[in-house]
This record gives sequence, structure tokens and C-alpha cells, in this order.
Amino acid sequence: MSKAPINPAIQAIIQNHPVLLFDGVCNLCNRSVQTIIKADKKDHFRFASLQSDTAKELLKHANLPEEHLDSIVLLDRGKFYTHSDAALHSARQLGGAWALLFGFMIIPRFIRDAVYNWIARNRYRWFGEKDQCWIPTPDLKAKFI
Repeated sequence: MSKAPINPAIQAIIQNHPVLLFDGVCNLCNRSVQTIIKADKKDHFRFASLQSDTAKELLKHANLPEEHLDSIVLLDRGKFYTHSDAALHSARQLGGAWALLFGFMIIPRFIRDAVYNWIARNRYRWFGEKDQCWIPTPDLKAKFI
């Protein structure tokens, strides 16, 4: 199956930055993005809510379902990572102590993803959800596509 084309403006961004797609109404996801922004000293990451048109375009390009709201999705150097792979690859890129989390890659994916999926299924109940996607402050807006 061929990949759907990507808008040239988005293509320019994804060539230079890893992009993390996240559930914009999930409180846990929003806090995670805010933590990544603070830890991203080299300004690598860009972000998009899974509910956004940008994310839908990228998911279509990756042949992933548009309603793929049960996972974060990392697009990095032309590869798409989901579930625990996305979280661990993101942590690795942050460097410092965060990169140590990448060591969990030695755990078989089916185990990592089972834990990830359990948290994902319960995230709204445990952490709550917003009525609408989080809107970044003006100084953070450049990090979002």
C-alpha cells in the first residue's frame, strides 16, 4: 500500500524534528508533553494533537488508523513508533537521565505494550480528560504543528 502524500510545510518540519502525536484531551498525555518540552533542552521535538488535521494527515501517511487515540505516536526520521516504543524512543532523545529509560527496550514488546495499554485504557479514569485539546501558550506555539 502506498503512503499518502504529506503537505510540504509539514514535510519540512518532520525532516528536521521528531514529531510526537498525543491525545490532546488526555490530562496524562498533556502533562507528559509539558514534561518533554521542559526536558527538551535542544529543542528537538515538535508536537501535534491526535485530534488535529496534521496528525490525521501523518497517520494516514503511516497507514495507521485516524482514530489511533490509544497511543502516542512518534515520527522520527521517517519511522513511526507507537505505544511503548514511542515513549522509550522519545525518552532516549531527551538525553540525560531520561535516556536511561531506553533500557526498558530489553523487555519484550508484548510485555511493555501490555503495561502501556493497561495505562492507556485507564488514563481518563485515573488522570481525567479535558473538554477540548490543550492550547499551548504563545511562547510554546512554535513547537506545535
